[in-house]
Amino acid sequence: MTVEMVVPAWMREQVTAEQYAAWTEEQCAGIEIVDGMVQVSPRASKRHNRQARILANALDGAAGSEWNADTDFDVRLQDVPLNNRRPDVAVYRADAIDVTPTRPEHVLLVVEVVSPGSETTDRIVKADQYARAGIQFYWRVEQAVTGAPIVYTYVLDPATGRYRDDEISTGLVKLTVPFPVEVDLGEM
Repeated sequence: MTVEMVVPAWMREQVTAEQYAAWTEEQCAGIEIVDGMVQVSPRASKRHNRQARILANALDGAAGSEWNADTDFDVRLQDVPLNNRRPDVAVYRADAIDVTPTRPEHVLLVVEVVSPGSETTDRIVKADQYARAGIQFYWRVEQAVTGAPIVYTYVLDPATGRYRDDEISTGLVKLTVPFPVEVDLGEM
């Protein structure tokens, strides 16, 4: 006996920005839109959520009054075809807190915490999309075999429109860009 999954019609057809704007918060939770198609994200682990929250709190505290750092909201990379990503952490202009949708010009930094099953997407696909959208900084957090996470930081190269490697950190992370921040990865 096999069980077939019934997928709602709204998940099988290309979605426009106008349609997405009419959806409920419940319909938008746990999904991203890539080239107009719904991609369901598996529920994150407690460890994943904790790492994102610790980073968001540290970034928010270090960012000053001009920037906010938050988790779990859409960043509209493109309207046609619709591309909405939901980074694990985003640092965005404080004066854009009530602007919806949040657009790349509002965002300074995105962070993705890599989980089993998201490796290729976080390492390659999202990095490329964020760079093409013009987001200046990208951080990727990987779980190391030793247990301590590793943060890979990237800076947008304006000449190529791609990210270039910046720093690799583990343990106590002390970075000066995009602003001075210190995060103890041991807390993660």
